[in-house]
Amino acid sequence: MPLPIINSVASWILKKRIHQIELFLKYPNEVQEELLLSLIRSAENTQIGKKYDFDSVKTYQAFTERVPISTYEDLEGLIDRTRKGEQNIFWNTPIKWFAKSSGTTNSKSKFIPVSYEALENCHYKATKDLLCLYLNNNEDSQLFTGKSLRLGGSKQLYEDNNTFFGDLSAILIENMPMWAEFSSTPSNRVSLMSDWETKLGAIVNETRYENVTSFAGVPSWMMVLLNKILEETGKENISEIWPNVEVYFHGGVSFDPYREPYKKIMQKNDFQYYEIYNASEGFFAIQDLNDSSDLLLMLDYGIFYEFIPMETYGTSEQKVVRLADVELNKNYAIIITTNSGLWRYQMGDTVRFTSLNPYRIRVTGRTKHHINVFGEELIIENSDNAIARACKITETEVIDYTVAPIFMDGKEKGAHEWIIEFRKTPADMTVFNKILDETLQSLNSDYEAKRFNNMTLNAPVINVARANLFYDWLKEQDKLGGQHKIPRLSNQRNYLEQLKQLSI
Repeated sequence: MPLPIINSVASWILKKRIHQIELFLKYPNEVQEELLLSLIRSAENTQIGKKYDFDSVKTYQAFTERVPISTYEDLEGLIDRTRKGEQNIFWNTPIKWFAKSSGTTNSKSKFIPVSYEALENCHYKATKDLLCLYLNNNEDSQLFTGKSLRLGGSKQLYEDNNTFFGDLSAILIENMPMWAEFSSTPSNRVSLMSDWETKLGAIVNETRYENVTSFAGVPSWMMVLLNKILEETGKENISEIWPNVEVYFHGGVSFDPYREPYKKIMQKNDFQYYEIYNASEGFFAIQDLNDSSDLLLMLDYGIFYEFIPMETYGTSEQKVVRLADVELNKNYAIIITTNSGLWRYQMGDTVRFTSLNPYRIRVTGRTKHHINVFGEELIIENSDNAIARACKITETEVIDYTVAPIFMDGKEKGAHEWIIEFRKTPADMTVFNKILDETLQSLNSDYEAKRFNNMTLNAPVINVARANLFYDWLKEQDKLGGQHKIPRLSNQRNYLEQLKQLSI
């Protein structure tokens, strides 16, 4: 079958899903309530279901009264039992797959359960929805005349007690339907290579002659790959290598600091960027409009959402609200109940709602990744936006950065210490620092108050990192490639001190 016909047929099939999406757009809260009760009914006869008497839970209020908010540490014992082969503990169908995730907050590995329902009705469904929404907004797309260059995890899958664990991306590649493998590059063999540096060369060799029409992966690692292929081919920009590439589906970190570098490397005015929000625990939101920074919260993936307002988070006044009760532009910690048996699970991410009809969000950071040593409540969204603005004005490029507090010492005021690795260093660091500081003040009134007349905080201290510092740090931590990310903000100095030590 000719490629244009395949493209037309695939687009038609995918766009049929639009009518189902319109259902939860019209009745979002009803869809969520019905989904919660369906999850409860499914797990009635599990050990968790019997413990909390799910059989008698008929309302959201009863659910919240019975089931406590949980962290990974609360569930770790149950998850370990399932990893060893015991089933029907927190979900009613067998769970054989576990997404290994350490994130950036804790060196200890987490093993997030991934059920068959989560694979089919969440992760793979979301992949199709992403394509559906993109194609619906771009009628002339030729996406399926070529392949998607996917950049997945660098960990292999391991077998243990007839259960398997590995990067989520590796699990998805291992279980993906045939149509997805046919339309992707590199091959599964290369995608699942465990050594990042070996895999990087293999991806370049296998993809450079393909007709690539889209990219998918984490911005920081995709940039490493694209620069590598430019180096290997001697080309000036990516459009010379893949003239038909039209969209980059990205997630994992904020795209703001990377927006200008990608425009420079692509050199293609009509190129689209589509953001997603997914994690080991599930697939949550998709950019549903061209040229937007907002993500549509997907409400029919087997995930029930609750939220904790960050102003009460971790306090005796902490409260939990459901989707129907969220407010615009407030920062919330996300609580999820999923079709993998995570019940009222606190996953550690924070979001704010930019629209309530439909429900659209922006990811603002992590509950443990902020700086509030001096009452400044600095979040990743603030620092990413400030870095992006400072780079744009000074015509510089940042590869990565991290920030930590300088604690007060005697009469000395506190401050924030930054380590920034530049691809193109500012001509005047004083100017860059001033723009960064002033932008943070304009974005965050608490930070502004602490900076007023240097009352509590002195101006930021910026260390310019040597070349490849963050790459070398990740390599030392065995976290090259895949979903691994630099910890942006921390209330402690451990990450920053490790980086400073490595830079000597």
